[in-house]
Amino acid sequence: MPVDKGAIQTALAKVGLADGGDLVSRDMIRALQIGDSGDVKFVIEADDAGAASRMEPILEAAKAAVLAVEGVSSVSALLTAHSGGPAKPAAPAPQGGTQAPPSLKIGRHPTPQAGPTKIAGVERIIAVGSGKGGVGKSTVSANLAVALARQGRKVGLLDADIYGPSQPRMMGLNKRPGSPDGERIVPLQAHGVTFMSIGLMLEEGQAVIWRGPMLMGALQQMMTQVEWGELDVLIVDLPPGTGDVQLTLCQRYPITGAVVVSTPQDVALIDARKAIDMFGKLKTPVLGLIENMSTYICPNCGHEAHLFGHGGVAAEAKQMNVPLLAQLPLELDTRLGGDKGVPVAAGEGSAAEAYAALAKGLVEGGMG
Repeated sequence: MPVDKGAIQTALAKVGLADGGDLVSRDMIRALQIGDSGDVKFVIEADDAGAASRMEPILEAAKAAVLAVEGVSSVSALLTAHSGGPAKPAAPAPQGGTQAPPSLKIGRHPTPQAGPTKIAGVERIIAVGSGKGGVGKSTVSANLAVALARQGRKVGLLDADIYGPSQPRMMGLNKRPGSPDGERIVPLQAHGVTFMSIGLMLEEGQAVIWRGPMLMGALQQMMTQVEWGELDVLIVDLPPGTGDVQLTLCQRYPITGAVVVSTPQDVALIDARKAIDMFGKLKTPVLGLIENMSTYICPNCGHEAHLFGHGGVAAEAKQMNVPLLAQLPLELDTRLGGDKGVPVAAGEGSAAEAYAALAKGLVEGGMG
């Protein structure tokens, strides 16, 4: 009779840790393998090498617990460290004798969920996606969030573009989020928007080199461990394409709908169609399309140019019978605002008015 994997996990969940929790709830079990003859192999992953060196008794307890499971003939287990480096010295306790809060870590394998999970306090979740990079999806996400906040909405913005998080720069934030217990995450505030990005957890220029499970786990942490508070809408800035982050978001959380951003050119529209098809297969409503970089008005002579073509997204929206939510201009102020950390929607001018109209349309449509 084959060994039940659930029985192994149950046994490991009974192995408690000195600082609370157990091996399973703390997501420390890796590479669990069960052979046909009942031989079981697994790895216990600690936060760092120092923690791993102190966990030999835990390792022995885990091996004994698994060996006691019916059908298990042998157990082989190892200790490893998440960082692969030496343990960092503990931070000194602050004045007054209170202990410093535990360090917050983003990035882990996802934990099981029984179907889509509602985020406490969040009324609506709108995903902003694109088929390809470079079409201004993150710029649209940041400015839409600010525009909604200016119209009195309680707005959150989650930068889920884990490989290329640009929202900290666009929102003008570089402070690391706090955590009272190493689990809950206290988000930051900027321009009236509650904000979280994995970019806030990294040194500038530091690359994220993760496989799919780590991406999925990081998204799960940012969705469920962040104290979002009461929000009318949470805007999620997705990475380009149709990968793990999109799948995880749409399958694990009740998404109100998706907004797809594209430029008018045919190359961008080809990939936008793929994003729309993905959302359809995931049963996520497409709320509408946005044509970004639609027109360029010369600031010197007032001539209107269509650098990337014009009307392609409008034609696509009509063909697919979905709303064209906005045709946003290509303006220098938009780029300057993003680089300075002050989204153009926070000010005045034609671009700010365009984002205000987009936000108003979403509110009046019951989506913002």
